[in-house]
Amino acid sequence: MPSASTLLVGILAGVLGLAYFVYGKRQQRIGFLAAGVGLCLYPYLVSGLVLQIFVGLGLLAVPFLVDR
Repeated sequence: MPSASTLLVGILAGVLGLAYFVYGKRQQRIGFLAAGVGLCLYPYLVSGLVLQIFVGLGLLAVPFLVDR
């Protein structure tokens, strides 16, 4: 069973992922759309807390690097 902090990071990533997805779909910005899907899915694939945080921060930065 995951720790409380891992669950909290996963929930936060899911909420931010949903926001990125909705924004990307409405504005037709593929970077936000892809990052939103990634943010919703990666907590299921990454188990360590520190790794989860770094992957999440990387996915949060993707739209700003891709949509230039």
